[in-house]
Amino acid sequence: MSDPPHATADFDPTFDPTVDENQLDRLITEAQTALPVEIPALADQCASALGLGTARLYLADLQQRLLVPLDEALESLPVEGSSAGWAYRTVSPRVADAGDGLIVWMPLVDGAERLGVLGVHTASLDALLLRRSRMLAHLFAMLITSKRAYSDWLAARTRTATMRLPAEMVRAFLPPRTIGSSRCVSTAVLEPAYDIAGDAFDHSVVKNVLHTMILDGMGHDLIAGLTTSVAMAAARNTRRGGGDLTDIVGSVDQALAQWLPDHFCTGVLCRLDALTGMLRWVNCGHPPPLLIRDERVLAGALESPAQPPLGLAGSLAPAARRVYETKLELGDCVLLYTDGVVEARDADGTEFGLDRFTDFIIRSNAAGQRPAEVLRLLIHAILDYQRNQLRDDATILLFEWGP
Repeated sequence: MSDPPHATADFDPTFDPTVDENQLDRLITEAQTALPVEIPALADQCASALGLGTARLYLADLQQRLLVPLDEALESLPVEGSSAGWAYRTVSPRVADAGDGLIVWMPLVDGAERLGVLGVHTASLDALLLRRSRMLAHLFAMLITSKRAYSDWLAARTRTATMRLPAEMVRAFLPPRTIGSSRCVSTAVLEPAYDIAGDAFDHSVVKNVLHTMILDGMGHDLIAGLTTSVAMAAARNTRRGGGDLTDIVGSVDQALAQWLPDHFCTGVLCRLDALTGMLRWVNCGHPPPLLIRDERVLAGALESPAQPPLGLAGSLAPAARRVYETKLELGDCVLLYTDGVVEARDADGTEFGLDRFTDFIIRSNAAGQRPAEVLRLLIHAILDYQRNQLRDDATILLFEWGP
């Protein structure tokens, strides 16, 4: 016998749609005018009205070591070794005993970007309350994303140290750490978090095309940061105008040569068709990208003849940029990195090295870690290797094709 017209396989007779609709309406109405500092109280009120008890919001700090509460009266939680951190790292719900009830930790995710966690304190838990907790997490992730674009308070809450001016400028241009769709994902990390200058990354999805870029500016000062910022602005301007990869590289060359003629940067720019897996790239004086397939690095797969850095003017300017292409296979990962990653040294002067770098990526992927978590763990391993004293900026960008 077939199901009745309005029945579903997971029908819950205790579900009251009017409660959800009322709370959604209230949230949207109040959120439009709520100040970012008022978000914690708003979350608590909505959770209580939904029968969830109290709610607490935590955002990951800049280095993804701590989960910082938006309620300034609360203490931060470690990403490693806590139930909240487990929910953040795995992007999965976690239920923990709170003594007088339960705490449900829900990941706060905006698209593919991990923001933090929502902690819901409840006396008991069933399918309905779990669903409402998840709904609340989704809604507040979107709310926080909409507010943090203009809120210095939200930015300050996720910092644990004073940021230098060059880093402030570069970070103003950086996109979210992770972007993606059902067909591809791109994620990046950059250290030292509060003292970067010459390194930068960019990634964007245009319809079914993923654009990625990594840059390493000459020097380690405000001008180095300005160089990479101009390069990112030029690339975005051409990309948003419908230009192809050749046009994008040309616009970066032209902008730097015109506005900063004595400064240049190395970089790799990529274009991945997420429908076909066709990858096109241009390498401008930078370490070649790495292709990981079936848990091994395909040696030389993305190497290409040397081309000059970006921004050279006059007689040093290249006549034309050469674009290379290859066809990816499902599950392939491409790694872009700056030389500060492999040149990090321990107390004995031993380099972290390319082999250690790629082996870490492969082992973490094989263990089932998500790309963003792989890079979080890797950049912390590099920092630990050099005792948190990087001699040069270290930036890694990883993108994966997997419809």
